[in-house]
Amino acid sequence: MTDGYDDTPFLPGGKWRIHDRDRPVPPIVSPGSFSSQESQGSPPDDAVVLFDGSNLDAWVSVRGGTAGWKLVAGNSMETVRGTGDIRTKREFGSCQLHLEWKAPTAISASGQGRGNSGVFLLGLYEVQILDNFENPTYADGLAGAIYGQFPPLVNACLPPGVWQTFDIVFETPEYESGHLKNPATMTLFHNGVVAHLRQSMQGPTKHRALADYQTAHGPKGPIVLQDHGDPVQFRNIWIRELAAMQAE
Repeated sequence: MTDGYDDTPFLPGGKWRIHDRDRPVPPIVSPGSFSSQESQGSPPDDAVVLFDGSNLDAWVSVRGGTAGWKLVAGNSMETVRGTGDIRTKREFGSCQLHLEWKAPTAISASGQGRGNSGVFLLGLYEVQILDNFENPTYADGLAGAIYGQFPPLVNACLPPGVWQTFDIVFETPEYESGHLKNPATMTLFHNGVVAHLRQSMQGPTKHRALADYQTAHGPKGPIVLQDHGDPVQFRNIWIRELAAMQAE
């Protein structure tokens, strides 16, 4: 018999008592380890590893065929200008996504022309990647912005050439009979700092146009990394699928 009680009040709106001895306990997950600038950490043991530096087997080009990006030193991959975006072979819905990225140290432009890339959830909802260390641009295009919709709460950018982290919790939108029931939401930690907190999104990302949910889509899609022409590097990408957003 486990610790707990069977004579306490029921929690409001639920079927479990306070300290209920029969309430299911969560699964045990080994959390892995954090990265340093010199080496990448390890993912939780229930994560799907999308990139660990050894190969690009989990990715393909959005144009079809193999991913055209290149493996580089430090268990990393780098965009190759003109090869196009890459996407995961697998599709995911609501999730926790971790990735690390580094902007190039060679600076030849400013604003949106400096270390530009992006990560798309479901292949539709973009979080901007950009070198915004002492490099101003429009607010909803800053690093960590939900592009074209919401600026990050803070600019937590580190200098170019330094590894940065995105930790994202994404909730896929819900449709009912082709109409939006609940919008997509995003929580984002940029270098450990809250940049968005369960921010409701206005729809799939658009450029210079209003986002909307007029076209319904499925609950899953690929993770997409953007080739915007700059040699941005990535490492240590993993994802945890979230079957539930709240405890039972």
